[in-house]
Amino acid sequence: MRIVIAGGHGQIALHLERLLAARGDQPLGLIRRPEQAADLRERGAEPVLLDLEAADREQVAEVLTGADAVVFAAGAGAGSGADRKDTVDRAAAVLLADGAERAGVRRYVMLSSMGADAHAGDGADPVFGAYLRAKGAADDDLRARPGLAWTVLRPGRLTDEPATGLVQLAESTGRGAVPRADVAAVIAALLADPVPLVGRTVELVSGPLTVAQAVAAA
Repeated sequence: MRIVIAGGHGQIALHLERLLAARGDQPLGLIRRPEQAADLRERGAEPVLLDLEAADREQVAEVLTGADAVVFAAGAGAGSGADRKDTVDRAAAVLLADGAERAGVRRYVMLSSMGADAHAGDGADPVFGAYLRAKGAADDDLRARPGLAWTVLRPGRLTDEPATGLVQLAESTGRGAVPRADVAAVIAALLADPVPLVGRTVELVSGPLTVAQAVAAA
């Protein structure tokens, strides 16, 4: 499978690219800076320069043409303000979906966040509130596209611990943490054939089941 990953230099994306390449898929990672390309090549992925904050739908569709699936794993990142939460975590995800529809790519996996809600309040942290609203709005947009075979994945608190290979995947898991490497393994499983969990929004935390068992149980 030819799989295009937005946010190709992110921590989860780098894990995912290595997994996909190892099983014989062709991962392409969208990056904004040329100096990031070597890290992707090291993991067996093809780097593609494309800034989703500056591109238009036609440019995105051109990159996606011929792909079997897309993954949105981009994010404004720590230290960014509320404005970039909107332009990256919402608008870029919507643009990727627009491009996928135009290019005829049906499979779309959205890396979201537990608690994502287009109507979330600010709480104690206005920037985090903006992030949850942006992710929630992007999820809502994707779920309203009947032409896409989408899955929204909402992990809990992300850690840099080594992969355990043991997770819990359900519509509601309760709060919890999960290593980024395990998130990548679940995304890889969601990109398998036959395609699992189409039209589903699921939460992900560490748990008692192997990735394959958790996907089957969900």
